[in-house]
Amino acid sequence: MADKTTPERRLKNQAILYADCSVCDMQDKFAPAIWQFDKVVLTTQKVLRAAKILNIPVYVTTQNAARLGGTVAALEPLLAATGATTIDKTRFSMWVPELARHFASTAGSAAASAAESPAQCQVVIAGIESHICVTQTALDLLAAGHDVFVLADGVSSCNEQEVPLALARLRAEGATVTSSEGWLYETMGDAGIAEFREIAKLVKETNADTKTALSALLSKM
Repeated sequence: MADKTTPERRLKNQAILYADCSVCDMQDKFAPAIWQFDKVVLTTQKVLRAAKILNIPVYVTTQNAARLGGTVAALEPLLAATGATTIDKTRFSMWVPELARHFASTAGSAAASAAESPAQCQVVIAGIESHICVTQTALDLLAAGHDVFVLADGVSSCNEQEVPLALARLRAEGATVTSSEGWLYETMGDAGIAEFREIAKLVKETNADTKTALSALLSKM
């Protein structure tokens, strides 16, 4: 018997955090210091394009932008297209009061419609550094009651050996470590949703970049 239910997304209350923080961050000035930096950029570009299609809110942080500069130029057009919220900070974790207020505002409306409080979000993290900003952000989000997805093909550190250590710790703490493509299909959950064709097209267009990023960034896992 055919499935007669209305197609809907599997993951419905999402936000994407682009961890652009710490001294060695996703800014052009520090690109040479990050292991496989260009591969992180490739994955983040795909994720941001998906966020635009799926209408998922994006939050990006910068670390002391007045001194260290803004987000890497290759991502700026995509961040603008998604209407990303940018927050400058000095704290390593992205879970600063301003970001928490954004979540409280979004979660508040979601909670009201679901008669729940507080609402739980599925938060996707990409960026650097795995063992510092990404880890501290994930731990804070977990403590705040959110589900955390860390994209293994979208995070890195200055020292490549730090990456598997950080991801292993985050798994143990309760975060979901997955790939960008795995996250995309889990988000959709059903080929019948309206955005499926666009996402399938995006996956096909970025197939070579995905293979490159996975081969490089997961080589130490």
